[in-house]
Amino acid sequence: MASKSDIQWFKKTFYNEIAAATKNTIFDPDMLIAIATQETGSLWSPMRKKGLRKSEIVRLCCGDTLDAPNRSAFPKTKAHLVAVKDGDKMFDIARAALLAMSQHVPGYGFAKNRKNKFCHGYGVFQYDLQFFKVDPGYFLNKRYENFKQSLGKAMEELTSSARKRKLHNRSSITDLEFTTIAITYNTGRYRSSRGLKQGHFDGSKFYGEHIRDYIAIARSIPNPDGSSLGAPTGNGNAVVNPPAQKIATGPKMKVDVNQTSHLRMRSEAKISSPTTKNIVAHLPDDHPVRAFTGKSVNGFIEIEAELNGNVFRGFSSAKHLKKTSSAAVVAPPPLATGDIPEAHVPRKASSVTKRTQSANAFTVRESGMPSRTGGTPEELRKDLAQIISYLNPQKASHKRYQPRSNTTFCNIYAHDYCALAGVYLPRVWWTERAVIEIAKGEKVKPRYGSTLREMRANDIFRWLDDHGASFGWRRASSLTDVQDNANQGAVALIIARRKNEGRSGHVSIVVPETDKHAARRNRLSEVTAPLQSQAGSRNFNYSAGTTGWWNAEKFADSAFWFHP
Repeated sequence: MASKSDIQWFKKTFYNEIAAATKNTIFDPDMLIAIATQETGSLWSPMRKKGLRKSEIVRLCCGDTLDAPNRSAFPKTKAHLVAVKDGDKMFDIARAALLAMSQHVPGYGFAKNRKNKFCHGYGVFQYDLQFFKVDPGYFLNKRYENFKQSLGKAMEELTSSARKRKLHNRSSITDLEFTTIAITYNTGRYRSSRGLKQGHFDGSKFYGEHIRDYIAIARSIPNPDGSSLGAPTGNGNAVVNPPAQKIATGPKMKVDVNQTSHLRMRSEAKISSPTTKNIVAHLPDDHPVRAFTGKSVNGFIEIEAELNGNVFRGFSSAKHLKKTSSAAVVAPPPLATGDIPEAHVPRKASSVTKRTQSANAFTVRESGMPSRTGGTPEELRKDLAQIISYLNPQKASHKRYQPRSNTTFCNIYAHDYCALAGVYLPRVWWTERAVIEIAKGEKVKPRYGSTLREMRANDIFRWLDDHGASFGWRRASSLTDVQDNANQGAVALIIARRKNEGRSGHVSIVVPETDKHAARRNRLSEVTAPLQSQAGSRNFNYSAGTTGWWNAEKFADSAFWFHP
């Protein structure tokens, strides 16, 4: 398996050629790098470490020696191959390719003595020998030994796969959408019900799962030409999904409600039962939106709106939308509050806050605490799993998170989890007076009860809305989006604000899926209940919990957030 340093080498070596081939397409270099890593990374990784020339590495990227009964496609065996026209010539080429590659790649020592073995995959992007019958010249003339030719063939196959997925006419695609195309590239089709668990299974992960991780690793490495689809990240940070692109082209509009309410954006053109079930987002008065057609359906208009750093799509009541002549649909800028620093209760350097102690305003601090330092999605997932295991909110002796006297501590568990992962989510925050003074440039000392106040879930909900972007938080556009980011090692959460301000809201951490624990999905593989970890009236390390708990009528609003 290729490492991050291997992928960095590949990106530096082949980036310019891939960038030229993907220009003006829905694909980008990192997507093709992910394909190459999955298909032949196990071959070019040891060869580049041995110092072979670029051209030699490309020439030797031939693999896949599985035959019947482990292979059902043509050719299943040597006899199957030599039975067709020029099959004997192809076998000689395929056999020679295996022997040449085996001299440089560990694990192929069997090649010399098993004389009927031969390669089925050709080129850096692995064009399979099953296509020999329809394209014999590609194999017989060894076009795969030329990187540009192999890349061109991959682009043809990926474009065909995109057409099967009905994504070929899009101006751009997400990394998750590309992964479905890659699965089709590998298997010939994509089964929505199986999500990323499709394609070749290597004993630990499926083809689709590997591709999703490899894209993230490639994106974390700066492009040689200085361009970037997103800021490359260092160890301890995940590569998260970029904001959705705006696609609505209909009338420009704005929200027109009274100043004491929000406009509900719904996933369907109807009011759900309960009324909160299909709410996608709440839009404030005068918020700019854009319609898709401007036509009313059941009294609703389909719209698109930018909110908290992401783009949301849904349906809102036509009577609360007003056409505007604004030149552009631009969301209001984040709240301008100056350079407000993190807020923490002052403590002695030697002080300790234990999980076994009752909850307080301090962040948990003990010796030997885990942290998030990984440089790949797999490493980040392991880091977050260790943090969950360490905090272990379901353990009775961890009194810090156990409910008592009708009081729950979801906010404290969420704060501790984020703190160990290197992300700021306030346990305490500045008072309103302190914020005003800080915004004026005045120096304010943190004092509990004077300039600092404790934060309940309702308070954190508003803090994320007002200040989250300044501290690196971004709103997720859907449950699938928030779970996908968590699976890449990001810190993610669901938070809901209570209608009754005297009652606490709730915050639950969305965590990476594991072999034993998974989110719930529908038949289209869309997440309906993310995998969560929480403290509250019920504490658990891993559970998909109650589907749609955040849409309960007791909550005034809810949102999904993530942080790299």
